[in-house]
Amino acid sequence: MIKTTKPFLAEDFLLENETALALYNRFAASEPILDFHNHLSPKDIVENRQFANITEVWLEGDHYKWRAMRSNGVAEKYCTGHVPPEEKFNKWAETVPYTLRNPLYHWSHMELKAYFGIDQLLNSNTAGRIYEETTALLRTPDYRVQGLLTRMNVSVVCTTDDPADTLEYHQQQSSLPFRMYPTFRPDKAYSFADTARYSSYLTQLERAAQTDIQSLSDLLTVLQKRIDFFHEWGCRASDHGLEYLPYQPVTTTKAAQVFDHVRTGHDLSAEQGEQLRTFLLLSLCEMYQGKNWVQQFHLGALRNNNSRMMRHLGADTGFDSIGDFPQAKTLAQFLNHLDANDRLGKTILYNLNPADNEVFATMIGNFNDGSLPGKMQYGPAWWFLDQKDGMEKQLDALSSLGLLSRFVGMVTDSRSVMSFPRHEYFRRILCNRLGNEIEAGELPDDEELIGTMIRNICHENAKNYFQFPQP
Repeated sequence: MIKTTKPFLAEDFLLENETALALYNRFAASEPILDFHNHLSPKDIVENRQFANITEVWLEGDHYKWRAMRSNGVAEKYCTGHVPPEEKFNKWAETVPYTLRNPLYHWSHMELKAYFGIDQLLNSNTAGRIYEETTALLRTPDYRVQGLLTRMNVSVVCTTDDPADTLEYHQQQSSLPFRMYPTFRPDKAYSFADTARYSSYLTQLERAAQTDIQSLSDLLTVLQKRIDFFHEWGCRASDHGLEYLPYQPVTTTKAAQVFDHVRTGHDLSAEQGEQLRTFLLLSLCEMYQGKNWVQQFHLGALRNNNSRMMRHLGADTGFDSIGDFPQAKTLAQFLNHLDANDRLGKTILYNLNPADNEVFATMIGNFNDGSLPGKMQYGPAWWFLDQKDGMEKQLDALSSLGLLSRFVGMVTDSRSVMSFPRHEYFRRILCNRLGNEIEAGELPDDEELIGTMIRNICHENAKNYFQFPQP
């Protein structure tokens, strides 16, 4: 047996000294969770879905786990196929010991402990017992979706929704024990690569807005109508997933001509696509600013790299990676265009390539204008970076080049209701960083000063920043 000074996942997990532990317990652990970016199902939340077993709640749609299983030699049928749920779970349990030093090892055991009170390590020997125990609990009333979120002290969840969405479930949330708000994600409105698919999407938008889209002006009218509709139901944020933020400005006349070209089924050149995408994004950002929304840009993912699996399974199934796109120049130009016209609203920038940490951390400083604290935000470590090393580097870059004290904190960015211990993970890492620096004499041992900053980062900054409507 290896001798250890700390048991795995003990009270002081990720907390290297007494100061860090005290900071976490006093100022972070009990703060509510405002999860301002995730991909949860509004239907599952409102209908209070009851999961039949842990496979449904853990492996359904979780491409993090699927990637690990494939890397461990597990056949695809156990990831996305139609085999019995216990067999899928057993394959995941066999994989877990091989995820040592991958965040999945921490997350999986944190989730077992936080939701089910299970301290055992998950492996092929314990899989059967853990499957039975968790499945039995999931079949009880307290372990439906709403109960699982309440157990994590969730106060707000912001789902990710297409402009054509009816928001029918957001309109039925009056009985929820927390608030659920939509987020406006218009990526399909400027995805021109497949003209047939784009035309089909515009038809969906037409139905949603009950307005024909024959021209660029029509499209802008429809997008504004959908923004107004989303705002009515509590939306206070947009979100965009892009390789990089484009900047090829054109006149309205030119943009209208390019739109007419694609609307009539013609392919766009790369330059035309960049021009129309830039025009639409700038137009959308001006609409958001008119509503005092927060605009979020998730930049840097190289998606759908495996064409064979894309044909077989579709998007968002675990075949994306970090991209190495140039970011700084067009990002600065895009933001400057809005700022020069006094149309730059509250903005969160997320990078996926860690090489861009300092680029993004300094970019926000270019456009903070004193109108409100932390108007421009360097977003939390995202996707492949939302692990210990990635979070620490994001915190360090923001601390060194901006104001950590104004940071709006962590998100799950997840499709799983079981992912909310990631907030605890982040909070422990934050408190450990600060605790170490207090003990080293690099920060003052001032409970009110440091404690207030921790509480603000965990909850209050995001609450004040987004300004969601009160129930």
